[in-house]
Amino acid sequence: MFAIMGSDGQHGAVLAPGERFAVNLNNSCGEPTIIHWHGQTPPVAQDGVALTGFEKLIANGAEQGYDFTPRPGTHWMHSHHGLQEQRLMAAPLVVRTVADAKLDAQDVTVMLHDFTFRDPNEILSGLRGKIGGNMSGTGTSSGSTTSGSMSGMAMSSGGPDLNDVDFDAYLANDRTLGDPEIVRTEANGRVRLRLINGATSTAFWIDLGELQGQVIAVDGDPVHPVAVRRFPMAEAQRVDVLLRLPTAGGAFPILAQREGDRQLTGIILASPKAAVRKISDLTMINAKPVDLSLEARLSALFPLAPRQPDRVHRVRLTGNMASYVWGIDEHEWPNYRPLSAVTDERVAFDIVNETAMAHPMHLHGHHFQVVALNGISVAGAIRDTVLVPARGSVRIVFDASNPGRWLFHCHNLYHMAAGMMTELRYI
Repeated sequence: MFAIMGSDGQHGAVLAPGERFAVNLNNSCGEPTIIHWHGQTPPVAQDGVALTGFEKLIANGAEQGYDFTPRPGTHWMHSHHGLQEQRLMAAPLVVRTVADAKLDAQDVTVMLHDFTFRDPNEILSGLRGKIGGNMSGTGTSSGSTTSGSMSGMAMSSGGPDLNDVDFDAYLANDRTLGDPEIVRTEANGRVRLRLINGATSTAFWIDLGELQGQVIAVDGDPVHPVAVRRFPMAEAQRVDVLLRLPTAGGAFPILAQREGDRQLTGIILASPKAAVRKISDLTMINAKPVDLSLEARLSALFPLAPRQPDRVHRVRLTGNMASYVWGIDEHEWPNYRPLSAVTDERVAFDIVNETAMAHPMHLHGHHFQVVALNGISVAGAIRDTVLVPARGSVRIVFDASNPGRWLFHCHNLYHMAAGMMTELRYI
């Protein structure tokens, strides 16, 4: 297993308001790697990606420097080499603002992950070679897991395919509910909960339990507050939730339930003297598939200026579970067809999912606005990762203001590794 540790011994990094992202990345993991600064929009040669040719892998024992003005908000960092991300090569990246301090709320960051004892390359090989024989089943009701086995799980006839991998554990800040992190809070205090779904292949429903929250940002970008108690999070997405804790205090689990299953993980917020009870990592009923129910309610606090697109790309997500070949416009990486843009254009992607699985689609080097969900126009959130549901569609728009060659891919790690990736190329 890997980790990304700061010089202070903490996972990842927290930057103060106005601080530059001036980092020396020292590789001592025992093999080549490169770290992508997910959510940041640096010059293309500092994106932390070797596949586009602007950077090289960092050899074991070598060091690479980065220096750029960071984008504020809740972001994260992860390996963009092979399947290292599955082996916990990921960590939070939080860039605070002056407004954060004025919020007068305790900052609590929660990073979710899925964990397996198996070699992820074996898992991918199994998915490619064996998954087709498992597709007649309708899923499991017990919620039991095996050591990174291929589940081939489907919700029901005609429903979306879910959870192509079963994991040994589901983690919140590297811990399970068998020994969860307990964050002590003030009674009647406020908490800014920074949630990061760093899982490789798992979408979650977030359950605030007794607490009522307000979503105030997604993917690091502010939104008009939305009241929530339970909401979906796809892989790679971030959600900032503002909570007010009761005057009487107590212990309040913040839980994440795997879609289509019973498994839970999470942390516990507890006032100083509150007793904390044991929580099972299995709930009674399976969660439904993650959906666009939260997405449809979000609106950017600082939307893009009104403007008609100069360029529109229709982007088809293609592939299936039986062959476990995933692509974009029926092309699989590295035999991809790039998407083009010209500096200063307004660009639209009409992303059409022709598959039976949802795909969380991530664009490097840019943040986009969500402007349509399944053909219905919305004045949606600014994001870098959006869920495109099975057989559904999403339109995103962005301004081409960061020249280079940028990856656009599914953030289910196994889908990306099986081909669902292309490139935004400035011409």
